[in-house]
Amino acid sequence: METIKAYIALTKPRVIELLLVATIPAMLQAERGEHNAALILLTVIGGWMGAAAANTFNMVADSDIDKVMGRTQKRPLAKDTVSNRAATIFAWTLTVVSFFWLWLLCNSLLAAVFVMLTIAFYIFVYTKWLKRSTPMNIVWGGAAGCMPVVVGWAVITDNLPAGTPANWWQAIVMFMVIFFWTPPHTWALAMKYREDYKAAGVPMLPVVKPPHEVTRQIVWYTWATVLTTLLLVPATGWLYAVVAVLAGIWFIWTATRLHGKVSRGEETKPLALFILSNNYLAAVFVALSIDAILNLNTLGSLI
Repeated sequence: METIKAYIALTKPRVIELLLVATIPAMLQAERGEHNAALILLTVIGGWMGAAAANTFNMVADSDIDKVMGRTQKRPLAKDTVSNRAATIFAWTLTVVSFFWLWLLCNSLLAAVFVMLTIAFYIFVYTKWLKRSTPMNIVWGGAAGCMPVVVGWAVITDNLPAGTPANWWQAIVMFMVIFFWTPPHTWALAMKYREDYKAAGVPMLPVVKPPHEVTRQIVWYTWATVLTTLLLVPATGWLYAVVAVLAGIWFIWTATRLHGKVSRGEETKPLALFILSNNYLAAVFVALSIDAILNLNTLGSLI
């Protein structure tokens, strides 16, 4: 059981929650008014294997710094519960199975290719280069975490009847929502574990910049996130629009409050923003899912 738990831990289950939060709403919106549950389930499984492979490769590449950081010292490779070689074989197996799963079972070679590109980008561009070389690592490297919406959208559009509009602009908007959301989400956590990252030599923004500069940028990216969610309003109904606005106000207020406290030198709890950011993204995408399932009249059609 310990070995099984170690292999599960290699996949970073909590990180993969983003896969579910992003992929399912994207697929429901792509086939608005319809919901092919079997295809969604197959896509989630295939996408999960791809994400699990990327996370395992990431742990292999980061096994040296994971042994230094207190937050990650209990990871399987840091504890030598699983060898780097065994983890690498596990990751390659998941990669290959994920590719053929999405291609053959989900009938989407495009989605399979997107997953392969995501894994390569996450490991070679983010983990091996950006993460250890620039404080903007999570900004550009975070693009890998945006790909689940694109993968889900590709599966649906590849299975739609010929001539049906793909509306890829909506997938791009959802991609950008997660892209802008990632920095405030991650930097809030990095503020909490600043000393960990510093000890490991990882130049996260809270390590190289003073707190007020970090929270200032958090506020900027929070605004960008909320405004980007509103670009999807013409293709959705009133439910999504209301939740996007109210949740957005909540997110902006919390980020601005954190910045204000930091600027005044007051005691802060950045982890609260990290937790809220998860709840915010979940609220927006769950609202999108329900809106799509109910097939509410889109606001764009009412104008």
